[in-house]
Amino acid sequence: MKEYTITAIIGAVIALAADRALGTRLTSGRTFWIFWIVMAGFTTLVNGYLTWRPIVRYGNEFFLGVRIFTIPVEDYVFGFALITMNLVIWEFLSIRRNTRPVSARRRLPHPPEHQNG
Repeated sequence: MKEYTITAIIGAVIALAADRALGTRLTSGRTFWIFWIVMAGFTTLVNGYLTWRPIVRYGNEFFLGVRIFTIPVEDYVFGFALITMNLVIWEFLSIRRNTRPVSARRRLPHPPEHQNG
């Protein structure tokens, strides 16, 4: 059974569902996907080194066997799930506490300027 594959996919689905259910809608914005491309780049550097050395080894029975360079594709899916879920929870809690999270600041209009006189 491909436990790592199944876990990674379930995690990604839960993260995407939480984004919609909690109303944060992070994955609807361009900024999120740019951020994710940057994170995927760092994942490639770090995981690539760890799997190339091989400091980290994966049992073939636990994943599909599809790799990007030396990195199982599940690492990207699992990383997406972990990062997205953390961001969704952070944004949701920020909204509930009536604070202005970073993503909300750019959507709010600028306050009117004070006129002296």
